[in-house]
Amino acid sequence: MDVEEVDPVSGRKTTGHVWNGIKELDTPIPRGVLLFLIVTHVFAVLWWFLMPTWPLGATYTKGLLGSDQKSTVEETLRDANAARVPWSKQIETMSYDEIRADEQLMVKVRSNGHQLFGDNCAACHGRDGKGGRNYPDLTDDDWIWGGGPERIAQTLTVGVNSRHPDSRVGQMPAFGRDEMLDRQQVSDVAAYVRALSDPSTSTAANIAQLDKGREVFVTTCVACHGENAKGNPELGAPNLTDQHWIYGGSLQTIIDTIHGGRQGHMPTWDERLTPVEIKVLALYVNALGQKEP
Repeated sequence: MDVEEVDPVSGRKTTGHVWNGIKELDTPIPRGVLLFLIVTHVFAVLWWFLMPTWPLGATYTKGLLGSDQKSTVEETLRDANAARVPWSKQIETMSYDEIRADEQLMVKVRSNGHQLFGDNCAACHGRDGKGGRNYPDLTDDDWIWGGGPERIAQTLTVGVNSRHPDSRVGQMPAFGRDEMLDRQQVSDVAAYVRALSDPSTSTAANIAQLDKGREVFVTTCVACHGENAKGNPELGAPNLTDQHWIYGGSLQTIIDTIHGGRQGHMPTWDERLTPVEIKVLALYVNALGQKEP
C-alpha cells in the first residue's frame, strides 16, 4: 500500500511510490513544460482556422489564409512552364541540325532530356543508357532502326511492336521451334554468326561447320540481315558483324535466339509525351551514342 510521507532532505511530500528503494517526490511539472504545452495547443487551434483542415464530405475547410500545398505546387508548375515557353517554341520550329548547332539550346536539351530519360526510359535502358540484358545499349551508336534524331523520334512516337497503327514491326522467327531448320542447321548457322563478330572462333577444327553455317545463312538469313550480315534498319534487323548484342553473343545464346526467335517491344510515347518532349528526348538519346571530341 502507498504511504504518504515527507522527504527529510527536500521537505517535499512523496507520492508514496517506491521503485528499487527510490522514493518518488511529489514535484510539480516545470512551468516551462506547461507553457510549451499551452502554446502548442493554442497554435493548433489557430492553425485549424487559418489553414485547410477539416474534411467536409467531398470538400474541406479552406482556412482563413486560403493557402494550401496544391495551390503552391500548381503555381510552381505554372512558373516552370512559363519559363520553358521561349526555348520550347524554338525547339518546336527549328530543325534538328539547327538545334544541334545552337549550344544554348543544347544545354536545355541535355538538362531536360536527362530528366525525361530518367522518368520514362531508365526503367529499361538504365540511368546511364547502357541498357541491360534484353534491352539495347543506347550509348554505343549501334542502332537497330537507324540512328539520327529523326529516326529516334519516329521510334519514340510509334514504338516497336506496339499498339500504335504505324508501329515499327520487327521479329526474329523461331527457326528451330517452328521446324524451319533442324537442330544441326541451327548449330551450324549459330557458329557462323558468332564467327562474324568474333573471328577468333573460326579455327581449322570447325571450318567445315562454318561453311555449312554460311550456306544456311545465305538461304535463310540474308533476306533480313543482308549478304554482308550488317543488318537492315528498315526491317529492324541488327548488324551481326559487331560486338553489340541485345540478348547476348555467346554461342548458346545465339542458338537459343535462332531456335526460339525474338520479338522486342518498344512502347509508343506519343500519348505520354508532347511532340516537343519527344524531340528533346530524341536529341538527348542521339547524343548518348556519340563520342565526345
